[in-house]
Amino acid sequence: MEFTKRVHWVLPVLYISCLAFLFNTNNFVLVVDASHDVFSEDVLSLSAVNVKKEHRSGYHFQPTKHWINDPNGPMYYNGVYHLFYQYNPKGAVWGNIVWAHSVSKDLINWKKVEHAIFPSKPFDKYGCWSGSATVLPGNKPVILYTGIVDDKNTQVQNYAVPANLSDPYLREWIKPDNNPLIVADKAINGTYFRDPTTAWLGKDGHWRISIGGKKNNRGISYLYKSRDFMHWVKAKHPLHATAGTGNWECPDFFPVSATNGLDTSVVGPNVKHVMKVSLDATRFEYYTLGSYDVGKDRYIPDPDMIDGWNGLRYDYGNFYASKSFFDPSKNRRILWGWANESDSTDNDIKKGWAGVQLIPRTIVLDPNGKQLLQWPVEELETLRGNKVELSNKILNKGENVEIKGITAAQADVDVTFSFESLDKAEPFDPSWDRYDAQKICSQKGSTVEGGLGPFGLLTLASQNLEEYTPVFFRVFKDQDKHLVLMCSDASRSSIKDDKTKMKDGKDAYRPSFAGFVNVDLTEKKLSLRSLIDNSVVESFGAGGKTCITSRVYPALALFGNAHLYAFNNGTEAVKIDSLNAWTMNRPREMNH
Repeated sequence: MEFTKRVHWVLPVLYISCLAFLFNTNNFVLVVDASHDVFSEDVLSLSAVNVKKEHRSGYHFQPTKHWINDPNGPMYYNGVYHLFYQYNPKGAVWGNIVWAHSVSKDLINWKKVEHAIFPSKPFDKYGCWSGSATVLPGNKPVILYTGIVDDKNTQVQNYAVPANLSDPYLREWIKPDNNPLIVADKAINGTYFRDPTTAWLGKDGHWRISIGGKKNNRGISYLYKSRDFMHWVKAKHPLHATAGTGNWECPDFFPVSATNGLDTSVVGPNVKHVMKVSLDATRFEYYTLGSYDVGKDRYIPDPDMIDGWNGLRYDYGNFYASKSFFDPSKNRRILWGWANESDSTDNDIKKGWAGVQLIPRTIVLDPNGKQLLQWPVEELETLRGNKVELSNKILNKGENVEIKGITAAQADVDVTFSFESLDKAEPFDPSWDRYDAQKICSQKGSTVEGGLGPFGLLTLASQNLEEYTPVFFRVFKDQDKHLVLMCSDASRSSIKDDKTKMKDGKDAYRPSFAGFVNVDLTEKKLSLRSLIDNSVVESFGAGGKTCITSRVYPALALFGNAHLYAFNNGTEAVKIDSLNAWTMNRPREMNH
């Protein structure tokens, strides 16, 4: 079904109007009756959806119903945070995608407003895919996004601008008729050409963006330049490319420091840059740290970076299609990431919803210069309710202690463990692939006795531990150094015998996600923070050096029947130096 409200332009030459919008710093106002075809929520509903509350998040961002995926074009503008996201207004599976739009003053309480972009023009008739937002000089925001122009999946890059800058929520967006701005040339595979980045401004006065793609099996981040943001020219060389990595989606390119966030256009001798790509082949995200050669317009990873499938990840679990933005109000860079369901498609349809946006994270450079540190935004702490504390508690082999006094299904837990010695760390088997932490975790799970570890938290646990999702550490000795493995194991998360098959014939995905933690054990301490939210377990090891997100669907550990334990299954005793846990309240406003 389709409901349309036709647009009537006051100005006769559209592209001139939009050029004025973008670059005239005077009080230019573009007047329209409506910005585009408008969907009616009532018309879009195919039928009344019985949305199941079981497993829905309490404080993670998700709409009232239906499917969501990639976060798009996040930005801070005139005191308001904007989050756009890929959304199916007609069902709990991917399809019929629009750019939904929500606004917030604090990144926690979100108000849903009208959809910003959806297929309605020849240049996006077959789809409106991911993109970014840039705030241009004169405080004028512009969205760049990928449109699909035909049934052959040909991808082009389009732009949209607000209809009314005086609207604090920027509810309506215009897609001018001089779109598309960028069309792939013959050297580019136009079916792998998508997800433009936030633009950055060079000292030469030219704007630059990067667009993801591939050529054969080589992942590519194409570079385009423009002086007026309207006419874009492909650079002679890509910004970056890596053989054997397949299609690059949702590239992100930005400067980073160890103290605070940096505007996307910042360059300098003491500034590192981050190149992040979402790999279509693995459905994980990888990043490298390096330098940006301004003269050659090339990104060069640092010599010790692994630029490929074995490289660093933002998150070693269910985390994809992330997008970052610079927040000038608090001088920080914020990262949004999407977590898909690990459930079957049939179960998603039965639930009436699919997908969450994870808690926004701040990103800074680790002082060691070798990786990033990620941490939940400080505003999340405003949702903390009842608090319990535990300290100086010894856990011997096989012991666990229940953390009582909070709502364990919806909690924020921050714990620091310490240990007297590293002597019992078990030897690292030389036959193991040190880049396959997930496989090692599946073999060395939370119940497999070790020397130093496994120890950590049992989240979303039933009273008698029939089901639980453990998040834990295990320390290995590898020749003259120690390796710390961090795991988030969903394999024991539910007793439910799920006979519903995934599209590939497999059951619901319940893996042992894992990553190594590059941490100095001189003080013999390890910290862990886990955000537990009904079907989400989002964990940060060693102050955000390693992050892992799991999606789980307990059958017993629901709502008030969920429990939380700290445990140790290693022969070396560990001590809970400090543990702080809070019940997490629901936001006042949310898309629930």
